[in-house]
Amino acid sequence: MTPVLSVPILAGWISGWVINYLADALPITRRLSRPTCRQCNQEYPIPAYLSFGRCPKCGHARGLRPWIVQAAMMILSLYTWFRPHAMGYALGMLLLTYFAVVIVIDLEHRLILHPTSMAGTLLGLGIGIYVNRIIPTLLGGLGGLAIMFVLYYLGVLFSKLRARRLKATGQEADDEEALGAGDVILACVLGFVLGWPLIWFGLLLGILLGGIIGVVLILALILSGRYGKNALMVFIPYGPFFILSAFFILFLPNWIVNVMPR
Repeated sequence: MTPVLSVPILAGWISGWVINYLADALPITRRLSRPTCRQCNQEYPIPAYLSFGRCPKCGHARGLRPWIVQAAMMILSLYTWFRPHAMGYALGMLLLTYFAVVIVIDLEHRLILHPTSMAGTLLGLGIGIYVNRIIPTLLGGLGGLAIMFVLYYLGVLFSKLRARRLKATGQEADDEEALGAGDVILACVLGFVLGWPLIWFGLLLGILLGGIIGVVLILALILSGRYGKNALMVFIPYGPFFILSAFFILFLPNWIVNVMPR
């Protein structure tokens, strides 16, 4: 390994550690606490946790997620090292780490936590002003907030209609939401980073990506013969798709960025 490659590989590995730790600790305690085993709720010794070993108390394995996160962040770190955004490598990795924390927690717990929202707001505002200047940054945040606020209330209406349909079919209603308040704040954060007018394109692309996955899930239910029973139960967390959209715009080749002029 050359000295040049060792920097992004090490940075990616450390970023993966941070993401795994925050995804394990924040959903449980909402603070920076010692990570605990999901099986027996006992605290991990630091060496066992950092080496992704089994719980020394009950022997429960941590699964594939820690390794997937580590590998993904090393790949992203290498990519960002050789093809940095205008914000630079260090800020780019910081933003990607924040993105990954939100994605992992949202996929596993269906939550976008207030601590990550507050940290993302400060990070997004700083990056946006650094890259896009203050006016496009503030307009982007306001635009993302306004657009998602409207979509949020449409989601509330959809959830109420869904609950009525579930009761009408004899199924137990739940409190699932199409979009949550965390998605609204996330849209504001992404608006700060992308600026105006790119934020509306970023949200549109995120909705399209989520819609594609939704269609795939519905087709899978139809092919498996479970569509009638489970169609109303399918809820997709949109936060990861909004983040994926922002990643495409910020870090992938310029043909995506050129779709929407700044």
